[in-house]
Amino acid sequence: MGKFIIKTAKDGQHYFNLKANNGQTILSSEMYTTKSACNNGIDSVKKNAPDENRYEKLVAKNGQHYFNLKASNGQVIGTSEMYESSSGRDNGIDSVIENAPTATVEEE
Repeated sequence: MGKFIIKTAKDGQHYFNLKANNGQTILSSEMYTTKSACNNGIDSVKKNAPDENRYEKLVAKNGQHYFNLKASNGQVIGTSEMYESSSGRDNGIDSVIENAPTATVEEE
């Protein structure tokens, strides 16, 4: 089962990473000014992750593949790591779909 890890940046802002069963980070959030807002972001990921239409598949300038998970209002709520191939990216999306809805939340 996956898990969300909430962290606090040096400037006091909060962010989360979604990690798969193997410990690999599969989705990272933006910075939030409060822990409450960070938790709302996690709730949004859990809600939107199962909907394949919420994923925006992208290619970086260096040719690597990645994706954004968007909320119903179009706001990006998570960004993936970089992948060498589109199939790797698609596997990452599948992992978010599988792990996010039931992931536990931990603070680091």
